Amino acid sequence: MNRVGNLLRTTVGSALPAIVFGTLFLGFWEWAVRFFELKPYFLTAPSAIWEQFTSNFTLIRGAATVSGTNALIGLLAGTVLGVAMSFVLSRFGFLNQLITPLAVALNAVPIFVLVAVLNNMYSITSEIPRRIMVALVVYFIVLVNVARGLTQVSPTHVELMRSYAASDVAILRKVRIPNAIPFLFVSLKIAAPAAVITAFVSEYFGGSQNGLGSRISSNIANSKNAAAWAYVLAACLLGLLFYLFSVVMESLNRKGEVK
Repeated sequence: MNRVGNLLRTTVGSALPAIVFGTLFLGFWEWAVRFFELKPYFLTAPSAIWEQFTSNFTLIRGAATVSGTNALIGLLAGTVLGVAMSFVLSRFGFLNQLITPLAVALNAVPIFVLVAVLNNMYSITSEIPRRIMVALVVYFIVLVNVARGLTQVSPTHVELMRSYAASDVAILRKVRIPNAIPFLFVSLKIAAPAAVITAFVSEYFGGSQNGLGSRISSNIANSKNAAAWAYVLAACLLGLLFYLFSVVMESLNRKGEVK
């Protein structure tokens, strides 16, 4: 219980400045809309957005579940593939010179191009193209960071292990993997929100119109700006949830290392 309580206090303490800033920002936003009498099509007040969020919560939750599921599956798949490939690249230097430029080039391709290609490969109702797109984005982030953690180790530690006649597997287990773990959590904190963004941005370019991205675009097209912003709010909350999960996982890992 003390461990959980300390973790909650640490999480809340780190999030408190952001909460205070967010509250002040929303207050200023609401005041500006009312004071300058801005029209809803120009800027919607936070109170109107919240009203739409609560009144349409069931629909918003359903759309967030679809986008969140795609983001989660893509995040897990991309992380596993990125970690696995980073081990391969750290072991075989010539593959690093071949695959890394290809990964960089693939990551530079615009999302809408890849999604369009993937949508042509599967049925229009399939969620697989979005999940593949999320996995590709996450894969690149994890690959670059974890590969760096596996290779950028202290030469002194490696030489010490070799002086004890340690095998490459022992050096990997005792030196390289512990050094790469912080890099993995850094990549997850970047990749988790990116997975959510990629998931609902991919919905703009085809597929089933049942996620956050498609609902945002359809409401904007129908001049329902407050409802569109309500779905944007759901996307923000979903991204924060993914990010907080990665922070909690990192905190649990640190607690385990201390013990």
